[in-house]
Amino acid sequence: MTDSPLLRLHPHDNVLVARTPIALGETIAGFGVRARAQVPAGHKIAARAIAAGEEVRKYDTVIGVASRDLEPGDYVHSHNLTLVDSYRDPAFCQDVRPVDYLPEAQQARFMGYLRADGQVGTRNFIGILSSVNCSATVIKRIAAHFTAERLAAFPHIDGVAAFAQTSGCGMSSPSEHFDLLRRTLAGYARHPNLAGVLIVGLGCERNQVDALVDSQGLQQGRLMRTLVMQEVGGTRATIEAGIAAIESMLPEADAARRQPVSARHLKIGLECGGSDGFSAISANPALGAAMDILVRHGGTAILSETPEIHGVEFMLTRRAVTPAVGQKLLDRLAWWERYAAGQNAQFNGVVGHGNQAGGLANIFEKSLGSAMKGGTTPLQAVYEYAERIDRSGFVFMDSPGYDPVACTGQIASGAQLICFTTGRGSMFGSKPAPTIKLASNTPMYTRLEEDMDINCGVVIDGTLSVPELGRQIFEQILRHASGEPTKSEALGLGDHEFVPWQLGITS
Repeated sequence: MTDSPLLRLHPHDNVLVARTPIALGETIAGFGVRARAQVPAGHKIAARAIAAGEEVRKYDTVIGVASRDLEPGDYVHSHNLTLVDSYRDPAFCQDVRPVDYLPEAQQARFMGYLRADGQVGTRNFIGILSSVNCSATVIKRIAAHFTAERLAAFPHIDGVAAFAQTSGCGMSSPSEHFDLLRRTLAGYARHPNLAGVLIVGLGCERNQVDALVDSQGLQQGRLMRTLVMQEVGGTRATIEAGIAAIESMLPEADAARRQPVSARHLKIGLECGGSDGFSAISANPALGAAMDILVRHGGTAILSETPEIHGVEFMLTRRAVTPAVGQKLLDRLAWWERYAAGQNAQFNGVVGHGNQAGGLANIFEKSLGSAMKGGTTPLQAVYEYAERIDRSGFVFMDSPGYDPVACTGQIASGAQLICFTTGRGSMFGSKPAPTIKLASNTPMYTRLEEDMDINCGVVIDGTLSVPELGRQIFEQILRHASGEPTKSEALGLGDHEFVPWQLGITS
């Protein structure tokens, strides 16, 4: 990166990005522009005259049209940039490039837990799931019993985690929401980071425990138990029975040991939250570079947040391995267009306050950076929310852009780690799959270092290139997959971030 206060991201761009704050009247050598306003770091400035109605381009991608005539040096943001949706050629499969896959003997290794079903875990938790909100308090009380002191005799167990949720009854069944909830719960129940699972229900809910287990093909046994409060004898009796059930699992769960396994077993959920104008320059492309390495080693990268590819979906459809894969992505976007119709929602252009303050004018500009997390390899498959991922390589899972909901779906689909980029400083953690936080800029990383794992601001600062940082991110992923705690784990985050996507009528 240059030391100039302005960055030109593509020769065809008609806006520049402020690397540092720009003062009113400041003349920037090398670009021939004089700032006509104060411009915060990460925000945009007109590189030349832009006529009203003319397309505004960043990374040679249209992020809107000028709502009035702009002069060179004008501050360009939501006050003078209008979102205009237009046809974008999906050009299915046009940009598919072969991947130079590494033979297994050359694939990177990490220390993971090999499960009986062939899956590999990066952590060794025991999990408790509630079939319905009515059993949420009970599962939290069961988990709270297993303090660090009580688990000291089982040093190979990372903890007992309760995954409470607010649905399971008062809903239409069958329905899309009902199926989605069951799919999410089952995804956690069979997750490789859980050595044992207890599912607790009330007894009169629509999401009956036995039907949940049968419909999702779950197998009860020593490490997969269920309880129903109305059958066991109520709140206190169920808490006692739940504690006893977990205690019976502890010795077998603690017997698990890490062993060297190939990186091809890794599934990484990709998330971004609190993005800024630097996210598309540092953190997101660097994470994409790391995912390209992971895919070469046989692993899987899971991009989600469907509203946050709106406007740049062609970047993915052109990499789809078949037209059918590309069309499935477009079908999900069409569903979202119907779902969000008439709402003041992100899909329709309005991004959050933090995104606006960080320099992102609308959803197209945010999507431009968000899509970069997936790297450059072919799009192998498109999945429904929380659907079990059975293809390796770069894939897409449908989800909202709301971080806890998106990450919950990715974990349910099989992600053993989450890589979360942020420009504003999102405070997020997750269980049983830990979250790695990647900061887009050095000032934020320095201010929030206790929460951030990786400083991607080194790209903006000129210390490392995107490929160099991508390699470092990949190596750090392997360390965290092998058990090195992330910052969010050290802070104890993840107990309240299980948030399945809720659809449909509550009655």
